[in-house]
Amino acid sequence: MKKDKGKDKEEKKTFGENIKEKTAPFFEKVGTLSRLHRVIICIVTIAIMGGGYYYFVLMPKIDEITTLEKNHNKLSLDLEKYKKKAMMLEEFRKKQRDKENEFYKALAELPDAKEIPSLLTAVSQSGNESGLEFLLFKPEAEQTKDFYAEIPVSINVRGGYHQIAQFFDRVSQLSRIVNIRNIVINYAQGQGNLTASCRAITYRFIEKFETDKVEVEKGSKKKGRGKK
Repeated sequence: MKKDKGKDKEEKKTFGENIKEKTAPFFEKVGTLSRLHRVIICIVTIAIMGGGYYYFVLMPKIDEITTLEKNHNKLSLDLEKYKKKAMMLEEFRKKQRDKENEFYKALAELPDAKEIPSLLTAVSQSGNESGLEFLLFKPEAEQTKDFYAEIPVSINVRGGYHQIAQFFDRVSQLSRIVNIRNIVINYAQGQGNLTASCRAITYRFIEKFETDKVEVEKGSKKKGRGKK
């Protein structure tokens, strides 16, 4: 074992000595050169070493830094976009909540099926209290829409201008929604009064079981037609 260690030391010394022997002529030649040439050789050597360091070490790092900066800029832009979208989403949610509140408020003003007769009575009473004479008060067929139904009433009254205006005002102040449409006012010849015809339309909310019933009836009708 000791002999092997001695051999290793001899080989290391031999390797070092070989390097010295090989480089010695070069350094001797450099030593014989003028100062200007030695400076040039130093500059060239430093330039070569610096170029190698820049090419093999710095350039990959610079490329990596450039890539990271691009990714950082892209992520920053994406973050700004998502922040704007988040703000818009919250704004849309607020608008949705406001619309839902408006919908439920309007829904609360729609009479249910049980209230329709009393509501029609209230419309008639509004005309009587205004001093009008009813020539026609005729509820018409209910018209089903999406989630509600329209209940139109054909009305024809006779009275003074202020009485008619007061009637329309009283109807607009009822607790439930009643719209007056298709108003036509004419002068009643020989009586000194006016006649007014219109349609009073109220609405009621359609319960879910009613919608399901309508769908079933439609399906039955289609099957019946198919059999024929």
